[in-house]
Amino acid sequence: MKYLSTTQAAERWGLSARRVAILCEQERIAGAQKAGNNWIIPDDAQKPADARIKSGKYIKAKEEDAQ
Repeated sequence: MKYLSTTQAAERWGLSARRVAILCEQERIAGAQKAGNNWIIPDDAQKPADARIKSGKYIKAKEEDAQ
């Protein structure tokens, strides 16, 4: 199996290397492994979906206003 570094994955996905490392730490990239101080990512790994809220509906804000 071929692996990519965080820098190579960042170039492929259009992200920064630091952001790719954070996604690895959060276990959002399937098959990513820590190799010493670096992360290695399988060549066939998919870019994780954007987890930000896009609907504009913030559940936590509504709960705080109700109390």
